[in-house]
Amino acid sequence: MSAGVGPLASRVVLALSVRDLTYADLVSCGWSGSPHHLTGVAKQIERARLGEVDYLAICPASDIPVAKGGIDYLVKEGAGTLWQLAVHPALQSCGIGTFLVQAAELRIRERGLRRSELAVEESNPRARALYERLGYVAYDRQPDSWEERAPDGSPRCYETMCTLMRKTLP
Repeated sequence: MSAGVGPLASRVVLALSVRDLTYADLVSCGWSGSPHHLTGVAKQIERARLGEVDYLAICPASDIPVAKGGIDYLVKEGAGTLWQLAVHPALQSCGIGTFLVQAAELRIRERGLRRSELAVEESNPRARALYERLGYVAYDRQPDSWEERAPDGSPRCYETMCTLMRKTLP
């Protein structure tokens, strides 16, 4: 290395694919949430079998999910509502979230719908910046809550405020 030249940088390129998340994938998705969360995801996989939702897995060549997310078609008439979007923490800011959202939007368009909606926690400005960069526009706010497990395993209610965002799909 010559004087004045910075450290060598490596670039890793992952070829990604999208497919439906399966029950078998859940053992590899601990990075996305607690066991309680994954139990809820399993229920959503059942809803996917009924056609009410799509639940996507984003995978590299290993076919092990590095991102996941759902699209609910029953929340808003004429729209697909994105929810439970997550990218493996070690791979955030690598374009995988963009790939996930674009794959979800494609699924929505394939159903003949032209609007995508989502709610982003106001305590998550990084995610909101991603959605804005992808063309989502804020239109309202609403509180949200869900049951989670405390460290001792007892149930507790998590409460948050969310910004509602939407995008008209081409």
